[in-house]
Amino acid sequence: MDLNLKDKVVIVTGGAAGIGRATVTAFENEGARVVVWDVPDVNVTQSEAIAAATEKVVAEHGRIDVLVNNAGIVRDSQLVKWKDGAVLSTMDDATFDAVINVNLKGVFYCTRAVVPHMIRGGGGVVLNASSIVGLYGNFGQTNYAATKAGVISFTQTWARELGRYNIRVNAVAPGFIATEMVKAMPQKVLDGMAARTPLGRMGEPADIANAYVWLASDAAKFVHGTVLSVDGGLVMGT
Repeated sequence: MDLNLKDKVVIVTGGAAGIGRATVTAFENEGARVVVWDVPDVNVTQSEAIAAATEKVVAEHGRIDVLVNNAGIVRDSQLVKWKDGAVLSTMDDATFDAVINVNLKGVFYCTRAVVPHMIRGGGGVVLNASSIVGLYGNFGQTNYAATKAGVISFTQTWARELGRYNIRVNAVAPGFIATEMVKAMPQKVLDGMAARTPLGRMGEPADIANAYVWLASDAAKFVHGTVLSVDGGLVMGT
């Protein structure tokens, strides 16, 4: 199958490690020209920096065909931790804001900067990183789950707004993925993640990267406004 990605200009945010790095490799393997946006060179929480980086890509490559909004962080904390009739701790403002700024506002900033160039170029593809926790929530992840649910709403809204310009917008919702950061967790935790997944194992970064490549390709040219779960069949309670 010809995915028609050769020489396409692809931006991957958070492309230096983990799923982002695997996504860069997957697109490069298809012959795409990949630009990585990651700290410290490009910070997705700074709108002016994103605008400047976008103009640089267009100046160097002439266009932008695909944007993969992959950058994200985790700062877990319970909303309220209660013990013996008293509040032990709460999720503080800084913890909440840090995740909102990267995972939600960063997606907004990047897409807002890139879309006008896609419109001028006759179309493009925007791919957003959601998560299964954006669909189902997760203990201790008020901030993260909210951003990943917000990204789904971004995807659905932008699909309605941008389809007329031949810009397809989709999201990917990973399950438990064995990135280097995740694999550093205690083995008991990793075993629990695998046990909750009907396929009986965790996913690999390449599993998510391959989903991005497919969604960006002509093989998915009529897929628009959807959330693709790549989670090994994960069902809450299994």
